[in-house]
Amino acid sequence: MIYYIHDIPGRLRIRSPLVKHNEHAEKEIADLLRYLSGIESIAVNTATGSFLIRYDPSRASSHDIVAALTEHGYFDPRGAITSDDYLRTGAAKFLSLFLPLLYPVLVEG
Repeated sequence: MIYYIHDIPGRLRIRSPLVKHNEHAEKEIADLLRYLSGIESIAVNTATGSFLIRYDPSRASSHDIVAALTEHGYFDPRGAITSDDYLRTGAAKFLSLFLPLLYPVLVEG
């Protein structure tokens, strides 16, 4: 499993292999981030390894949140993909599977 990040102001979703099936992750992440001002809520899904952090962008930045998670080993930006990367990879896989099937139809018109 790779790291994933989706960041829009006020909402940060991260997927981490260190959170998947880690029943202690919710408390550990909450304890880690509660000292950052502007954090409004943290929802952790240990089944998928993802967590959603809602924050006030006028009081906190996603950069600071990611830095704290990275420092404590919950995120590795070097191995992370963004939602754009995820969609691009999915589209490439789709095309590689279905374009050969569609090619004869497209060529014959």
